[in-house]
Amino acid sequence: MGKKNQTTPHKPHEDFKLKETSPNINGGKSSVRISTTFDLVEQMLFLYVKVERARDLTPPCDPFVEIKLGNYRGSTKTLEKSENPEWGSVFAFAKDRIQTTDVEISLFNKSAADAEVGSIVLSISDVPMRVPPDSQLASQWYKLEKRNGGDSRVRGELMLSVWMGTQADSHYSIAWHSDAAAATGDGVVNTQSKVYQSPRLWYLRLNIIEAQDLVIKDKNRKPEVLIEAKLGIIQMISRVSESKNLNPTWNQDMLLVAAEPFEKNLELRVVDKINPNEIHVLGVCQIPLDKIEVRNNSSPVENKWYNLKKPDSDKAEAAETEEVKFASKLHLRVSLDGGYHVLHEPIHYASDLRATSKSLWPSRIGVLELGILSASGLSPMKQKENRTDAFCVAKYGPKWVRTRTVTNTSAPKWNEQYIFEVYDPCTVLTIGVFDNGYLQGEDKGKDSRIGKVRIRLSTLETDRIYTHSYPLVALQASGVKKMGEIQLAVRFSCLSLINMLQIYAQALLPEMHYTLPLSIYQMDHLRDQCLNILSDRLTRAEPKLRREVIYYMLDADSHIWSIRKSKANFNRIAALFDWLILFCKWFGCVRSWTNPTMTIAVHIMFTLVVFFPELIFPTVLFYCFVLGMWRYRVRPRHPPHMDTELSYAYAVTTDDLEEEFDTFPSSANGGVLKRRYDKLRHIGGRMQVLMGDIATQGERVEGLLSWRDPRATALFMLVCLVGAVGMYVVPFKLLVLSLGFYVMRHPRFRIALPCFPQNFLRRMPARTDSLL
Repeated sequence: MGKKNQTTPHKPHEDFKLKETSPNINGGKSSVRISTTFDLVEQMLFLYVKVERARDLTPPCDPFVEIKLGNYRGSTKTLEKSENPEWGSVFAFAKDRIQTTDVEISLFNKSAADAEVGSIVLSISDVPMRVPPDSQLASQWYKLEKRNGGDSRVRGELMLSVWMGTQADSHYSIAWHSDAAAATGDGVVNTQSKVYQSPRLWYLRLNIIEAQDLVIKDKNRKPEVLIEAKLGIIQMISRVSESKNLNPTWNQDMLLVAAEPFEKNLELRVVDKINPNEIHVLGVCQIPLDKIEVRNNSSPVENKWYNLKKPDSDKAEAAETEEVKFASKLHLRVSLDGGYHVLHEPIHYASDLRATSKSLWPSRIGVLELGILSASGLSPMKQKENRTDAFCVAKYGPKWVRTRTVTNTSAPKWNEQYIFEVYDPCTVLTIGVFDNGYLQGEDKGKDSRIGKVRIRLSTLETDRIYTHSYPLVALQASGVKKMGEIQLAVRFSCLSLINMLQIYAQALLPEMHYTLPLSIYQMDHLRDQCLNILSDRLTRAEPKLRREVIYYMLDADSHIWSIRKSKANFNRIAALFDWLILFCKWFGCVRSWTNPTMTIAVHIMFTLVVFFPELIFPTVLFYCFVLGMWRYRVRPRHPPHMDTELSYAYAVTTDDLEEEFDTFPSSANGGVLKRRYDKLRHIGGRMQVLMGDIATQGERVEGLLSWRDPRATALFMLVCLVGAVGMYVVPFKLLVLSLGFYVMRHPRFRIALPCFPQNFLRRMPARTDSLL
């Protein structure tokens, strides 16, 4: 038996509202706390221990250093057979979790069953305080003594520096943190905070004109020649040339995405498609990207001939045959189009709208400061261990930031602050919360998504600090769920109000998007290329920014079909016409004389409008001004956030959610696919009827003068003639006034039947009679 289409139940106990908070932050006021560059976060104190190196270890061993502070233990890497090892490791212990008065630093010998070589004990009360812009604390040599067993001989020396600092410390991002103690081995680096920079992306336009003097194996067959283009991990294939000869032509544009620094050449292969399973490479061409022409507008590009090399030729053969008669060539136009903005994220969530070429960049209009404070009530993401190891990722423009990972808590505290340059206020900041799945090293998990927050800069008042707790809402196969809350502090500072207001009069995208526009198919294909390039580049960083994180932050699956999103968009469109529905209801009351006083007032206003039409536009504009002033009192005080009602998250069935979370291509079985297909046929049938009705009405209007119904056309022509004479004789204002009064006449002078024009139009023929 099939599943029932059960609607996802509403959960009234879950609060999805935005809450204003009052964190203990500096707020830009003068204070002796953190420096003003960290005025959007709460101060956190850490005990920093930096282990530099050791010397005079006797005998030479496999040393590693362990720092013990109460129940917390952190250790360096083991260095094999080293008498004077160097580590340079930094450890940070949160002061609010310290429950001891001493810190113990011990050096162990890994090869001697972790035998202790010696140790150092320091009192925390004697540790100095360091707050930027203070210089780095000088390291000191401490003697290692073995305190157990009555042996107090010196076993070597250890260079250390110990100080008390804040998250503004320069060592904060590279330190091992006590609240990430669950990470081991190579997984420690995956818990560190980091700032990433997206590579600068270019659109590479390749116009394939023709090839000349190709050499094929079988000269008795007509070749089917195509071009394979490869740029790093991106590959594209042209269509097969229609001219099946040795001088094929294409005149086809191919667009690829290139990323700086240009590591790979553009490789073109001319291929003869012998059959679907066999090809023959006729020639290869390598084009260095730094030799390609850069253009910032739609001006034509110079076409060039490029020599093709045999695919099996090497550099030695190429050097021996410098001149080759009748060599195969490829005729191309190649350019790096810097006048476009490379759309690697949905345009309605774009965080940057600048062109690729720096010469086209506008001046900076302000800065955006983001303080990632903490989270609360996070749902356990590791079900077996019933724990969450959370970190945040924020993206704005080409800049990505990642907070450190706080392990094994549902209420992590980060208190990290970042700054972004702003070039356009109509952009969006995206913050995502994830569960770290790589605490034990590489390829042993997955960074699971917890939730996401978007903040549009144009909704923020300048120089105001917004401190709110944002709900982390996730849509799962079981329905909508609140995964917790994240506390953020945001401030948008404007450098010049005049420059920012000028942005609103400029085009949203660079000029080249309008002079040489890209098709929807091209933009979708290029965005897929961008996602692959960004995930490839950012996974090279340390720690890696994983593919699943990048795809979630950039909404890579936003184009996938979802009946829930379709219903939500339909409701959004319907909501746009609420004013029209209200106007029709109000006008219906006027026509029915429900309130005679109001109806008489409308008659008077209508008469004034007819006789003084020059007042129409000033009145409408003044009304908009007054309405805006009236709504200023109830203007939104908070940034917008995820709306579960607007997203149609509750009124959706379980089957619809299963379809939305299905893979592409689908992994469902035949019965489920049959049910989904039947549902789509039902929806498509309703849309088909609606489109047919619209087409019928349009064809009836066209049929008025088509003589398909000669009597109706003749009657319509007679009405037009009489109307033309009447409108010429009768003053236009009097005609409009009479028509308005006729529409608003009292109900006792009306009949409950359709009017003459409506009856006449419904009787006109349409082309439905000709449909099969």
